[in-house]
Amino acid sequence: MLDTVVPLIVKSLTYEEKRGACSVGSNVRDAACYVCWSFARAYEPKELEPYVTQISSALLITAVFDRNVNCRRAASAAFQENVGRQGTFPHGIDILTAADYFAVGSISNCYLNITVFIASFSEYTEAMIDHLIAMKINHWDSVIRELATKALHNLTPQAADYMATTVLPKLLPMAVGIDLHGRHGAILACAEITHALYKLGLQTNRAVVDMISSECVDALKNIHQKLNDRKQYRGFAGELMRPAVCFLIEKLSLSKMPFKKDPVITGWQWLIDDTIKTLHPGVKDSTVVSLVSALSALCDEFYQAEPGQADLQIQDVLVSQYIEGLKSPQMLIRCGSALALGCLPRFMIHGKVKQILEGLLQMCTVSQNEEKCTEARRDAVKAISQVCLKVGVCAHGSPDSALCSENVAEVYGVLLHCMTDYTRDSRGDVGAWVREAAMTSIMDVTLLVAVSAPEILLPDLVKRMMCSLAQQAAEKIDRYRAHAGNVFLCLLHSKEPAVPHIPHQEELLRIFPFETTTSLNWSAPSQAFQYITQLLGLPQYQYHTLLGLTVSVGGITESTVHFSSQSLFEYLRGIQENNAALTQFGDTLLSIFRDNIRNDMVSIPFLGMLNQMLANSCFEIFATQENHQFCVDILDLCKEFKKSKVIAKLRISISVFCGLIQFQGEVRKRVLAQLLMLLCHPFPVIRKTTAGQMYEMLLTYDDVIDPEVLDDVMTLLSDANWESDLETVRTHRNQLCDWLKVSQPRKITKRGEAKCSEAFA
Repeated sequence: MLDTVVPLIVKSLTYEEKRGACSVGSNVRDAACYVCWSFARAYEPKELEPYVTQISSALLITAVFDRNVNCRRAASAAFQENVGRQGTFPHGIDILTAADYFAVGSISNCYLNITVFIASFSEYTEAMIDHLIAMKINHWDSVIRELATKALHNLTPQAADYMATTVLPKLLPMAVGIDLHGRHGAILACAEITHALYKLGLQTNRAVVDMISSECVDALKNIHQKLNDRKQYRGFAGELMRPAVCFLIEKLSLSKMPFKKDPVITGWQWLIDDTIKTLHPGVKDSTVVSLVSALSALCDEFYQAEPGQADLQIQDVLVSQYIEGLKSPQMLIRCGSALALGCLPRFMIHGKVKQILEGLLQMCTVSQNEEKCTEARRDAVKAISQVCLKVGVCAHGSPDSALCSENVAEVYGVLLHCMTDYTRDSRGDVGAWVREAAMTSIMDVTLLVAVSAPEILLPDLVKRMMCSLAQQAAEKIDRYRAHAGNVFLCLLHSKEPAVPHIPHQEELLRIFPFETTTSLNWSAPSQAFQYITQLLGLPQYQYHTLLGLTVSVGGITESTVHFSSQSLFEYLRGIQENNAALTQFGDTLLSIFRDNIRNDMVSIPFLGMLNQMLANSCFEIFATQENHQFCVDILDLCKEFKKSKVIAKLRISISVFCGLIQFQGEVRKRVLAQLLMLLCHPFPVIRKTTAGQMYEMLLTYDDVIDPEVLDDVMTLLSDANWESDLETVRTHRNQLCDWLKVSQPRKITKRGEAKCSEAFA
């Protein structure tokens, strides 16, 4: 029965049937693997010998190409069983070493690495290639299609003639066929195989057109025109066809196909420009990457009038077009235009640098003021860096051809401004994308300038850059803190080139020795904050470091709050005996509060951090002095929040007021007055919270009021219903005013308004 059964089992090993948006058949393939496993135990080697080639090839194909990990592992186990018991599978032991149970767990490892090793054995090469062509490049899952085409690229050196004479002619009709998935996979496969043949030809000094037939060259050239004539760039199909053909354009350009001054180049350029104009919010990042890569390769290969010199007419058209795109009201057109400008080769932007940088810098500034187009700002920042890296630095050069003393300050100004982008929307802190791009760009540009013209790096620019990086390295989001920390250390420890004018460089090298570049894990709060808080002792870094720590210590992530506050309090304990250092720290704290009093993203975490400081007696020296200016200033600034309608801000303000009660003198009366005002706040929840926290405050600081009335005050705070109507609550509050010897607030009615508010006389 083996003559009948084996062909069915081999067929079952690759059985897959599409149902709707997915497929069925994994259970059949798994069962077929089990049958092959049982064959190894049931039959003598001589009985299975006629079928070894079929079974071994089918099992290996399933082991490395199946979409389902269980099927891949089942096929690997069945292959191993046959190798062990039958001993007739070609190169069985060698293959098992590379394709064991664990190795086949990663599908990308299977397609990109294991297949190359197995294909080195000629018995399996063509069978694997044929399977990819027949069943994988037209697979319903786009990930499988893309992996299959990359696998074909890697397998080309093993069977170059077979690819050029058999596979490529078979793929080209599919590339313009009716099946969408087959068309998509075939275009990608044609691109990968052609490029692989070109790289192979470099080793033997053969052009790719000498390795494939002229019919194939013409067919490759005509793919775009046929798709365009059939209007297959429109609708859902266009979502797959546009990036696929852009990928084809890139690979054919890199393969130096002989299409210079051919009309097809105009068609390719039209496709790239049209794709930029039709980008929409649902577009994948891979589409944009394909687009930019295609434009860069196309310019490199086909737009040079002479080596290193651009075709001036095309240069003017493209640069003007993309600069105009930066002003588009549609965000994604701005993104595409910015990335297009960033990917242009050096000869295409020579003489246009000033114009390009002005457009990119303006887009960063204008869109940030409008608080929209976050992705466009991110891409513009990346493009600024790419343009600077391509044109290079010349201290006394022209701003039209290089980064020089005339434009370096403007470039740094915009990049540093982008590091303060904290735009938020329904997705959260989207400004972090811009900050991350700005950090990367500023590192690349700084290292470039330090090599060629360190004299144009002014001390003020370097100071602002290092302080901004220190702030980002102290913030709460692990990913961006890690990126900032690594950039900070990279610039600090850079020797060739060395970055000049770094403030407190010797102290920084003591805090961050060279070993920290590899050993320090900035993503881990337990490691990062014990280093970053040491920057508080360096005057030029203190403000920005403390500003970054504010959002970490006053945040809501437990691990970040714990380790950042622990490190901060450890630093503060170290300066408790140093009145000058503590005073300077207090002044910096007040400066941050004043600068961000209207910014809820900073002011609310700041109050949370201040509350923790007060609760941990970090300002005990100030508390022993009557009416210390630090407490007076903090109180004056906190009073601004009593009119706020943000519950979180009001609640944390109450906690801060209760913490300020520890300070001596007249300021204590003013703190009590603010708390008593909040007992009659329009929001019932605020009245209740104030009463509860005042009760806890009086338990903690028993010297605040006269012991004779302490019990009465505590009883009223705990027993009264502070959520009842305002008139009843006001009676209780006024009684507390009398007991605490604080004058009762008087009603103030604003002219033309029915509502009234309260204030102390």
